[in-house]
Amino acid sequence: MISHGHWDRKDVERIDLERAPASPIIARSCPLLSGVDLWDYWPVQFSDGHPAHISGGTLFIALSAPFHPDPDGRHSVARLRLLLRKGEHWQDLGLLLPSDFSPGSREWSGSAILSSDRKSITLYYTAAGVRGEATVGFLQTIHGTRASLDDDGASPSLSAWSEPTRILVPDGDWYATDMIGGGAVGTIKAFRDPGYFRDPADGKEYLLFAASLARSTSPWNGAVGIAQRTADERWELLPPLFDADGVNNELERPHIVAREGLYYLFWSTQGKVFADGLVAPTGLYGMVADTLFGPWRPINGSGLVFGNPPGAPFQAYSWLVLPTLCVQSFADLVGLAGPPADVSQARAHFAGTPAPELQLALDGDRAWLVR
Repeated sequence: MISHGHWDRKDVERIDLERAPASPIIARSCPLLSGVDLWDYWPVQFSDGHPAHISGGTLFIALSAPFHPDPDGRHSVARLRLLLRKGEHWQDLGLLLPSDFSPGSREWSGSAILSSDRKSITLYYTAAGVRGEATVGFLQTIHGTRASLDDDGASPSLSAWSEPTRILVPDGDWYATDMIGGGAVGTIKAFRDPGYFRDPADGKEYLLFAASLARSTSPWNGAVGIAQRTADERWELLPPLFDADGVNNELERPHIVAREGLYYLFWSTQGKVFADGLVAPTGLYGMVADTLFGPWRPINGSGLVFGNPPGAPFQAYSWLVLPTLCVQSFADLVGLAGPPADVSQARAHFAGTPAPELQLALDGDRAWLVR
């Protein structure tokens, strides 16, 4: 296995749990949409990563699911949803894709890019499972689709989406093809979360994605995969940018911010998916490099940018750092000091709504929250 960096056990062991940087406590908040849980959201962006200004606001895509007594059940019925934010006001524009459109039984995270002429949006997303399956499966396939955009009115409108095209397929050499893992939460393997990135150094286009190493001997074999758009508009798999073999199982929603000549690669991970013997918070982690293809070195010496606070270790997840260094995430189990005792407690504390935005600062290999 060739990769351009490795997140080592010694890196994680540098985290001082008593002094680890943490985000502020989130106060209880009302759901954004009545009867609907929202999580893993992202803005429609320009190719340089900045959110696009559309119809007087910002278009967001989020994972959504109808209210269910067990909030973990949302992953089995997740659908992409379109929302428009103008200031503090959110407008629900409904499900993004038609029913029975995707090859999967549900839809998971990705990214969306507005064309330079502002006339179309390209969506990269994860189809999970297989359409019509009797039992919820773990297959993850990465697809692309495009729709025309009309944003002349108070609310944008999209044309019918093009037939979804499977653009990336795990090869079994670099990237594992078996997604089942142990089958429990935190043990399934990854080939998901496509995140678009255009390298400002040469204008070449890439997709990052959460991956699992092929041929690993460890159950903790997470990696950040990458593919490059070719001259004939295909996507070519490249070796992983870096791996966490023997350290962590899930490096979720990876994305890059290029700033002042450096490349900052961020991902989210949960404390429960670290290898045995490693203790680290659920939080935003990252690597930094002088070039896109590394070598990568851990931000802050350990990889931890910030975690959830010790008194609320599950309060937020799925962080996205924008080029402005604004950090977006969703409010998860808010006000809970430990794992939920049962489903009813999880439901009572699950917020399922956007979390308060944070602001990051970067200086060389260091990163910290300024608010």
